[in-house]
Amino acid sequence: MGKNTAMKCCSVRFYAELNDFLPWERRQIAFNHFFSGQPAIKDLIESLGVPHTEVDLILVNGESVEFSRRVQNGDRISVYPVFETINISSITQVRPVPLRKVHFVLDVHLGKLVLYLRMAGFDALYSNEFSDDELVRISVEARRILLSRDRDLLKRSNVTHGYYVRTTDPPMQLVEVLHRFDLFKMIQPFRRCLRCNEILEPAYKEKVEGRLPPKIREQFDEFSLCRGCGRVYWKGSHYEHMRNFLRQIQGMEFENQPFIQVRR
Repeated sequence: MGKNTAMKCCSVRFYAELNDFLPWERRQIAFNHFFSGQPAIKDLIESLGVPHTEVDLILVNGESVEFSRRVQNGDRISVYPVFETINISSITQVRPVPLRKVHFVLDVHLGKLVLYLRMAGFDALYSNEFSDDELVRISVEARRILLSRDRDLLKRSNVTHGYYVRTTDPPMQLVEVLHRFDLFKMIQPFRRCLRCNEILEPAYKEKVEGRLPPKIREQFDEFSLCRGCGRVYWKGSHYEHMRNFLRQIQGMEFENQPFIQVRR
């Protein structure tokens, strides 16, 4: 057997939430991984189930390395997620250039999350007709963070900004994303259309009254109009429920506090 095909061994440990992607027997421990050839460390990490978009720092034998670094026999590999409170920009070799503004594109599995993101004022692009190729293209060309429940999609090499959404409950998904990207202080409620994502603008009653049910015309005087699809919004009971929900999550410690589901 040639030297490039002989089996080799390295030691690997994943830290913190990266363990979510591992089988139970490999979580929170260093384990041996056997391989052949000289795979790039990005390929090795993703072969173990962890998308590269989740990784913020890789140490090999104590030194920070890039994704392209080739794995050698006997390497000791430590893989870390995003650091919430420590600035490691001076040492990390894998972190992509930060986006100047936070914009999202979501895959087909997150159709309800997109409504919560828009409700909180975030630019969130979605269509249940987007193919995987289109999602990747939009993420790269429009510099949008790709939110997905598909690990393989996030493993594509040209995806630089992405996040695997862990939970399946849409309101909790919102809290998870806000926590992951530290966005709680950036919430600007009711500035985007829930249907098409465009910015809302104030509208005089006379401009929209032809689109309103009679009871709404009589009861309300303040309206917002979507400049994209033309949908009209007013501060009815749904508005109160959504406002209360956003007030709850703005003061929420994600790890410690119970979640109260929004009424629909």
